[in-house]
Amino acid sequence: MFRYLFLLLIFPQIGGAQTVAIKETIPVTMDRFIGVDNFKNTYFLKDRVLNKLGKDGNFVYNALQLGRLTSVDIINPLKVVAFFQDTNTVVLLDNKLNEIERISFNNLRDFINVSAATNAGNNSLWVFNMDTQQLEIYNYRTNMQMVVSQPFPGKLLSQTSNLNYCFTLTPKKLRAFNVYGSLLNEIPNEGYEKIVQLNENLVALKENKLFYIPDFAKRNGEILQEAVKLELPEITIKDLQLTNEFLYIYDGKNLHTFTLTLPKKE
Repeated sequence: MFRYLFLLLIFPQIGGAQTVAIKETIPVTMDRFIGVDNFKNTYFLKDRVLNKLGKDGNFVYNALQLGRLTSVDIINPLKVVAFFQDTNTVVLLDNKLNEIERISFNNLRDFINVSAATNAGNNSLWVFNMDTQQLEIYNYRTNMQMVVSQPFPGKLLSQTSNLNYCFTLTPKKLRAFNVYGSLLNEIPNEGYEKIVQLNENLVALKENKLFYIPDFAKRNGEILQEAVKLELPEITIKDLQLTNEFLYIYDGKNLHTFTLTLPKKE
């Protein structure tokens, strides 16, 4: 049972734009933290089983035959996207983690060897094709594929998306794309290991430190905003998520919730 410990530590405003404040810390036992959805349900992995815990109860999904659960996209809690890279398969789950549909990229007419799959809305997925090194949008209703990006080298370290944008991180570059296939922004990767998104904004992990990158999907050659280091307490960052202006960090023993006040648009 989760036991709440409210902390009253308020960190000063940083960079004149973002205020980070710790809201609560919850001792938890989980193997991996996935995230918290818009209805305050918490998703996590325990013994290779996906769990959803919230006010309506605890729901689980188990598909050990599909191998390791690589990623879970909860941007739409009514259609959770569970990706199993070992078997090149996506499973769509409802709000009680019942299986809606399986999508095997092995069985497509044009085979896709996928290393990441996230929700693109409109019955579509953002998928990274390892064979062509390209980002694609795959519509699982029409079985149509649309290439979004030109090929780019390097292993995909992290992919995060919403219904409008997809962000990709490789050892050399951080990129943003829109649903029409346009490359919106591209900058050198300055040692980032993982990225999470909120609308056009990113938080990037580097050497157990977090950096806020504002308006990354809207930036261009004339608008440059430097990444801002978020001043956080000394905690190990094992998993993280950014949603609804809350920053969640799991340190292996506790789930920390921070409020992140973003700059107001002029």
